[in-house]
Amino acid sequence: MTSTFSKLRQRRQRHGGGPASPAWWPYALVAVNLILIAFCTLDAPMGAYATHTPNVLLPIGEKVTDFARSGWILVVAGLLFLGAFIYSRRPMPHRKRFKVIYTTHIAAYIFLSVAISSLIANILKIAIGRARPTQYEEWGTFGFSPLHGNFNFESFPSGHSTVAGAFMAALALLLPRYRIFFLIVALWLGMARVIIGVHYPSDVFAGLSFGAWTAFVTAIAFSRYGILFSFTRGRLPRLRRPLRLRPSKTSETV
Repeated sequence: MTSTFSKLRQRRQRHGGGPASPAWWPYALVAVNLILIAFCTLDAPMGAYATHTPNVLLPIGEKVTDFARSGWILVVAGLLFLGAFIYSRRPMPHRKRFKVIYTTHIAAYIFLSVAISSLIANILKIAIGRARPTQYEEWGTFGFSPLHGNFNFESFPSGHSTVAGAFMAALALLLPRYRIFFLIVALWLGMARVIIGVHYPSDVFAGLSFGAWTAFVTAIAFSRYGILFSFTRGRLPRLRRPLRLRPSKTSETV
């Protein structure tokens, strides 16, 4: 453990801490306005819909929303990290060792992005105590009971949407060629919470925005140590070495 921290300090010094922190105000401005617009225009109709309309899409929404649970993502990422880390201790060619260590970095990045965002979102939703759409008739869209400690008052932000935002943003940074696809999947995973009537649209937008922001910040933190990502001010973090889903032609001929 001591040697690990020592190596991290050396990497930090070698990479000089990276560039200055990015200007987050444009992202925050867009996210906050989306949340406010949803809060003022969409939440009330969706609350009435969740209360009075027979939800024929409920079975579909329940199946879709299960994909955005943090448990399976953390377990898979954690096992992948541990397996690759243990395997990297074995004697092997330098190129193969690099690929195994690279795998540990990817698993660690996904694990931290999802775990950190999920933990903070769950603390926030308890502290804020917004009533869910199931309580719409009694509390409306402006119903808040901070630190209530009950599931019915843990609506903002959406925890599932936070996980979806963090996971899909992480995948978009790892595989930028498919970022539009991951954006669409994140939106569907988030809105599934609205379909089944447990969150307002503003809860979903808040969760998606916060989860994605956490994935970006985690990537920038990795870039400070020269791990996995590089970062240039004004641009999204990008992989130091592109991740390919299919082997290249050169590797196939070796």
